[in-house]
Amino acid sequence: MRGSIAFAIGVVLAVTSFGTTISGQASDPRIGRWQINLAKSKFTAPPPKTITRVYEDRGGGIVLSTITTTPASGAANVLFVLYKIDGKEYPQLPRGAETTNTVTQRLVDAHTIEGVTKRDGKVVGGFTQVVSADGKTLTYTPKDEKGQPTGVVQVFEKQVGTT
Repeated sequence: MRGSIAFAIGVVLAVTSFGTTISGQASDPRIGRWQINLAKSKFTAPPPKTITRVYEDRGGGIVLSTITTTPASGAANVLFVLYKIDGKEYPQLPRGAETTNTVTQRLVDAHTIEGVTKRDGKVVGGFTQVVSADGKTLTYTPKDEKGQPTGVVQVFEKQVGTT
């Protein structure tokens, strides 16, 4: 009997630890509101007026990402993605768009995520996101369809009071 209880406790601990590791969201350093720092960022075309990234923990390893970009001229564009960092494809839902891309994200380490964006099953781009060790800076580096950096580097600062 005592051996069965110890075994059951071990299984519960292993499953609980495994679930926490897989979801990775409980300690996702991206959770919160991020505002672009245009002075620290690099663009290959005229920079936007602003970009805001909001990552919300929805529980169960699910994250809602809302990215609002206001170009130098024109109205704001909003992109929504509800996903897990599990290497599976999730739809990107741009407001007012006629096509939907998918995004796949995987955890490289505790502070780095790599993603691939597809349209109609074909890779159209990718990105790397790195959150600094102090959790105050997020660097987003877009990549082309071949996985090469585009020359753009977006540096975001975490907004005070967001987690």
